[in-house]
Amino acid sequence: MTSTTTDAPFHSDRQQEASALCAQGRFAEAFAAIAPVVGTEACADDATRVEALNLAALAAMGAAQPDAAQALWQRCIVAKPGFEEAYHGLATLFTALNQLPAAETIWRHLLSVNPAHADAQGNLGIVLHRLGRHQEAENAYRIVLARQPGHIDAHYNLGVLLHELGRHDAAEAAYRAALTLDPKHARAHNNLGTVLRERGRLEEAEEAWRQALLAEPHYPEALNNYGALLKAQARYIEAELACRLAIQIRPDYVEALNNLGCVLTDLQRYAEAEGFYRQAIVLRPDHAEAHYNLGLALQRLERYPEAETSYRIALRLAPGRAEIFNNLGSVLCALDRIDEAHETFAQALAQNRDLALAHFNMGSVLKEQGALDDAVAAYRRALELEPDYGDALFRLATLLITMGRYDEGWRLYERRYENNGFVHYASRRMLSCPHWQGEPIAGKSLLLWQEDGLGDMLQFSRYARLLKAQGAAHIAFGGVEALHCILDGVEGIDTLLTHAEASERAGQFDYWASPLSMPLRLGTTLDNTPPPTRFTIDPARVEHWGTRLAALGTGPRVGLVWRGNPKHHNDLNRSIPSLAALAPLWRVPGLKFVSLQKGAGEDEAHAAQNAGSAQPLLHLGSDVADFVDTAAIIAQLDLLICVDTSTAHLAASLGKPCWVMLPRRDVDWRWLDGRDDSPWYPGNVRIFRQTGKQTWSDAIERVRLACEERFGAAS
Repeated sequence: MTSTTTDAPFHSDRQQEASALCAQGRFAEAFAAIAPVVGTEACADDATRVEALNLAALAAMGAAQPDAAQALWQRCIVAKPGFEEAYHGLATLFTALNQLPAAETIWRHLLSVNPAHADAQGNLGIVLHRLGRHQEAENAYRIVLARQPGHIDAHYNLGVLLHELGRHDAAEAAYRAALTLDPKHARAHNNLGTVLRERGRLEEAEEAWRQALLAEPHYPEALNNYGALLKAQARYIEAELACRLAIQIRPDYVEALNNLGCVLTDLQRYAEAEGFYRQAIVLRPDHAEAHYNLGLALQRLERYPEAETSYRIALRLAPGRAEIFNNLGSVLCALDRIDEAHETFAQALAQNRDLALAHFNMGSVLKEQGALDDAVAAYRRALELEPDYGDALFRLATLLITMGRYDEGWRLYERRYENNGFVHYASRRMLSCPHWQGEPIAGKSLLLWQEDGLGDMLQFSRYARLLKAQGAAHIAFGGVEALHCILDGVEGIDTLLTHAEASERAGQFDYWASPLSMPLRLGTTLDNTPPPTRFTIDPARVEHWGTRLAALGTGPRVGLVWRGNPKHHNDLNRSIPSLAALAPLWRVPGLKFVSLQKGAGEDEAHAAQNAGSAQPLLHLGSDVADFVDTAAIIAQLDLLICVDTSTAHLAASLGKPCWVMLPRRDVDWRWLDGRDDSPWYPGNVRIFRQTGKQTWSDAIERVRLACEERFGAAS
């Protein structure tokens, strides 16, 4: 009796203290205060202190002592089977610990005690959802809403379930119902935004995420989702800011790290993107998307072996991803492992027969392997899947031209103006006169507009005289000034303009057209290719350069150009890496070599000239001012040996023998397929191609043997 009367105030004080500490979130202190009151073992008077047991269990749960909390709530239930708070607490604990079957059992016990307990019914729905029993979960949520239509969580959780099941209309309705009850429900706004984006309603999705962030400004999921939407809309600066804010709030937010990397990749800030992908991978090594995206960044940085590794890891984590196979194939192409690339693109297509990009890439591989008809079929399939696939259309066009199938090839080549990724696309906006489509040209004025390289203009300038022959009243050429000196006086060209001048004066012309459109408009075939332009050679320049060339002494003079413009898309393949690779030619007796190399490679030519080598090499390229200088030198050579550059077109147009060495990868369409001559320069051009697995050394050796055959013992 005395213990009962003296202990009661003590217990009340401790219980009040523990309750206050729990309210402050100081759960460990609360549990320490209440634990002595309830003890560790069940006792006969537990029924009289279930409130204290429940409070102790809540404190233990908050203090991360789930075993103690479970034992305390079970004591409550044993002592007082109708005590709802104990069932609720224990079921909540099991749900939090993901002990779902146990959680289901306790929620159902609570509902047997109180069938109208809405929160218990709703939480049972959550457990059933996690267990994958979707229909039962939906039923549970709908029971709650039938009894209590204003239950916000039930609307929200029903929306989550319906969204997961792909029932977007119903999910949207559920989220909107939750928001009607609570307009500041940030998670409902966030999830509604996701549903709306998936349905293509981007403006509404953006507004939903804005509302989520107004309700909860430091909501990382909403920031990340909003950033992903901004990225999809190419609003990259805003997207970067949103993703960075999400990461600032939650530094270990893997999805935001990955998304920021994607934004930076789109901004072509590949090195920065790499860093964020790697952070995501450290946090989650099995994140397939981050490995894939890292591969993309490394591929853009031309770090192909590392990109290959990243793609292979991504494939191990996501074996059925066609786009990963496709990108891996592209990397293997860059590493010159063409046969492996073929196999990898085939794997991509096995996963997705409708992946246009993989058909396109397969076409490019088949072209390199010499299976041209199969390559044509692959490009056509890509276009069937994506009729506006500009790159596939361009590749198909140039491949058909390469195969000599001019009729279709030139026609498709003209559609380059439809590809907004090509420079040609802008010409129609820049020039205020009509684009010539082959209408009668007699009595009309025409602006020939340069859109392509210097060599292209030298090659296709031949069409000016044909246009004049059809009665064109005035023909102007608008292009870079570097061409003006050599095009001055060319038959058919009346006026030379810079691009700026031509654009400004375009309205004065009846039409404009690209010189490269002339084969289509004038019906060029393999059999009627017009002769090349005969460029004027300046006698004074010939005399000037003749004095320099005389230093070589007697013997055949052979010009050399072994490298092209480093900015050319195929320079890695078309240029010979070093002058030293041409050393076998030095063994041909009596030849006098002249370097016409400008820009890349000049330093090698200077070094060779100053080395006192037994092989004469006169380097003139550094002193050449323009094409007129180059023409004056070529006119005094017996042969030009070169790679695919504008100098080849100049020499061949001048009627000088020109031997062109071509790579085995990505050969330009103008040289056609498999020929050792050129219908564009009949009798002047001889082609030495790399074939199969050959390297430059094989082609150079064939050039050396041809030199011996042509010049014999020239000395």
